[in-house]
Amino acid sequence: MRFRLVSVMAAVALLGSVALVSRLSRGDTATSGTAAKMVVSLQGKEGKQLPEITPENVVVMQGKDRLRVTKWAPAKDDGLALFIAIDDAVDPRVGGLLGDVRSFIQAQPSTTLVGVAYLSNNVARIAQDLTNDHDKAAQALRMPTGNVGTGGNPYLALTDLIKRWPEHGGRKEIIVISDGIDRFRRASSRMAVMAPPTDATTLIRAAQRAGILIHAIYAEGAGRIARNSWELSGGQNGLSQVADETGGESFMLGYQNPVSFRPYLDRLQIVLNNQYWLAFELKPGTKSGLQPIDTSTEVSGAEIVSANNVYVPTGK
Repeated sequence: MRFRLVSVMAAVALLGSVALVSRLSRGDTATSGTAAKMVVSLQGKEGKQLPEITPENVVVMQGKDRLRVTKWAPAKDDGLALFIAIDDAVDPRVGGLLGDVRSFIQAQPSTTLVGVAYLSNNVARIAQDLTNDHDKAAQALRMPTGNVGTGGNPYLALTDLIKRWPEHGGRKEIIVISDGIDRFRRASSRMAVMAPPTDATTLIRAAQRAGILIHAIYAEGAGRIARNSWELSGGQNGLSQVADETGGESFMLGYQNPVSFRPYLDRLQIVLNNQYWLAFELKPGTKSGLQPIDTSTEVSGAEIVSANNVYVPTGK
């Protein structure tokens, strides 16, 4: 009798384990979690049509745990708030490439609000607030001053821009044009070869908390420091790190300006046209804050690009 009772209990436990594995294989979690939402980009092979993705094909991992996806919806037709941020420490010769940026702004759909800011002396100076008057935004573009005397830090200036971001329920993104060099702290040195500036991490956390994607375009800087290979390496690594960890794209052609920004901006337009709202349930936590996640898809020929952390306002 005792043997039969143990056998029945073992069978029940086994069936329970099978059911749990079955739920996890479908992306379900063992317990209800905390809702989280973020904007991600769906990318594929150049020149190839993107395959269809369903919520069942989307994989969100928190450590070794697969999370339950609750929403996967196109974000293209939702509102987009987009700031063009230009580092005033960039060499004024880049002004000849700003025509490409003007055309990019004017080609945006009516649902996109565009703002223009200049990064100087560790703050973002707004030349044009977010507006759906794209001609007005395009006219706010000017040649950077190439002023390096104030010792600006583009990461601190972008953090300032994020802190002053107006309320907006749609997508939020920044395109920054900079050499990425921290002229304020002069953080990189021969003792830290190719290390990104320390304030890049602070910017990344602020952007992730606000749900803002940052795309970076490298442009030659002004002054003697912009000819220092140590500083250039650190600056480019900083820009790449910011873009990568916030779910954005980075573009650079060695240490020189491209002939045109248009290929970069055309690529960015494809990214903007293929963004999705991704919602999922995280494991319940004890307090609000950033939670590390990893996103991917089981469909071949496609890649999901996202920030590597998502902000959860409450752990309950």
